[in-house]
Amino acid sequence: MSNLKFDQKTANEYEKGIRRTLPTYDAMYKMTHSYLRQNVGEKASILIVGAGGGTELEVFGKGNAEWTFTAIDPSASMLDLAKVKSKELGLLNRTKFFSGTVIDLDERNLYDAATNMLVLHFIPSIEEKRETLNKINRLLKPGAPLIIASMFGEPGQEEFEEKVKLWKQYWLDRTKLNPEAMEDMEMSIRNLSFLAENDIRSLLLDAGFERMTKFMETAMFGSWICYKKKSGDE
Repeated sequence: MSNLKFDQKTANEYEKGIRRTLPTYDAMYKMTHSYLRQNVGEKASILIVGAGGGTELEVFGKGNAEWTFTAIDPSASMLDLAKVKSKELGLLNRTKFFSGTVIDLDERNLYDAATNMLVLHFIPSIEEKRETLNKINRLLKPGAPLIIASMFGEPGQEEFEEKVKLWKQYWLDRTKLNPEAMEDMEMSIRNLSFLAENDIRSLLLDAGFERMTKFMETAMFGSWICYKKKSGDE
């Protein structure tokens, strides 16, 4: 996984910072919820890969009384936040928590849907990204949806660099950060593992997903829905 450490301090600051980093954060999760409701029944098991913070549990748990959740995250501090939120929302009896990565999950239990939100860019190597998506595919029922969100792009290319400029100015306009602190933030972002959109789509295709649709894009962030191929599909 990424060299970025989600310790207790980072975990506590995450929800404030992510809404500045991704201004459409809440809208993205609302649309993700709508996609899930469109594609699964009133009773469904949802796999949340990268559940730290508990946003998925907060958004998906309301109004879906028969959905159950498996929430997994490699950061114990982030997962603790999800547990606290789950308790506040009365979801503990419908949620299983696992500290680790999706690779650690037993494949005997298959899920009706999965989410992988804002995780892929923290996985450093393309081999680990591929392994993660392959494992998610194996954990899904045939035809089940996966919703994925990630930072993406090609650093050094004009379009990507323009997006970075916009992202930096947005932070400067809405926080008390000075330009020097903003430069440090930019360096931490550039140290993440970016892929071009076509490479993300290729990884999903190789992992056994199809019908890929990008439903949201904000600066360097994109969100896609896709589906595990049904049995017999080529």
